[in-house]
Amino acid sequence: MNSNQAKTSRRRLLAAFAGTAVLTAAPVYSKASGLIRHAGDVRRISMRNQRTGETLDTIYWIEGEYIRPVLDEISYFMRDWRENEVISYDRTNIDILAASHSLMETSEPYLLLSGYRTPKTNAMLRSRSRGVASNSFHVKAKAADLRLKSRSVSQMAAAALACGAGGVGKYYGSNFVHMDSGPVRTWRG
Repeated sequence: MNSNQAKTSRRRLLAAFAGTAVLTAAPVYSKASGLIRHAGDVRRISMRNQRTGETLDTIYWIEGEYIRPVLDEISYFMRDWRENEVISYDRTNIDILAASHSLMETSEPYLLLSGYRTPKTNAMLRSRSRGVASNSFHVKAKAADLRLKSRSVSQMAAAALACGAGGVGKYYGSNFVHMDSGPVRTWRG
């Protein structure tokens, strides 16, 4: 077996293993911005959905390649649960969420409050709250509202800002942080 065949076999093995394995050690990155620029050998995301009770703890990127079936699982997990609609969730935002989580050095999974939203769901939420944007990145499957018991809103926002990619909203009253893969910006909700 030549080195290219060995590398391909290793990737196939790791990809097959990633869907079923639960590793205890999270990847460590020296700089979050390096992760956003595709640094590191393995990327993982761990979340629990507040509304559906579903959990997700998976490796989605190995040695420079996204694992397509795992991205599909993440898209399903991030779906609009009210409409049960799934669209492809933005890879860059997955990277931002994973990098931020790694920087906070916690094994606690994110609590997902909101991922993708259909235009219908976003309009309904907008009618109930002035804090919901009409052109929300949630509608583009490029945003997530998240909470951690072990970290404050300020700590979560600081980790997201350290990634140097996307928008970060701090919602102290509701105890969550909005992270998206749009332009770099910050606000307080």
